Amino acid sequence: KMINISKTYRRQSDVSHVPMFHQFEGLLIDKNVSITHLKGVLDYFAQEFFGALRKTRLRPFHFRFTEPSFEVDISCGVCNGTGVISPERSGGGVEGEEKCRLCKEGWLELGGAGMVHPNVLRAGGIDPKEWNGFAFGWGVERTFMMKEGMKIDDIRILYKNDLRFIRQF
Repeated sequence: KMINISKTYRRQSDVSHVPMFHQFEGLLIDKNVSITHLKGVLDYFAQEFFGALRKTRLRPFHFRFTEPSFEVDISCGVCNGTGVISPERSGGGVEGEEKCRLCKEGWLELGGAGMVHPNVLRAGGIDPKEWNGFAFGWGVERTFMMKEGMKIDDIRILYKNDLRFIRQF
């Protein structure tokens, strides 16, 4: 079992991505580990960290070192998973609701997860016929911005050093 946090870099910058972020990763290798165990760990984290009202979902995806692999999504805390902002929140008028600028459709990608690929186990000197496991990872900053009550609709604000934003904490 292991948990790791480290800096990660990518060429992407928008309301939910920054070029440098801190990656939180977990790995469990044991006997008879299943996707049910992975889902249980992800659901437990989501309920404890984000609150009981937030929903999670798994979408099939391809990650090189896990099979099967999943994108882990959580319902948006800015629009409460609806994909739209109410007129009170958006400053909208006659037209009423507008799309949530953070999620667009009610869901935010938390990160990736999956069952450790047998070739990865072999490369580590572990017999995949006897052992298996799961892995997951996501950005610390994105996780913080999605926390219940934060209502941060642009991750880049965390790096702007704007005292008006910082003073709310």
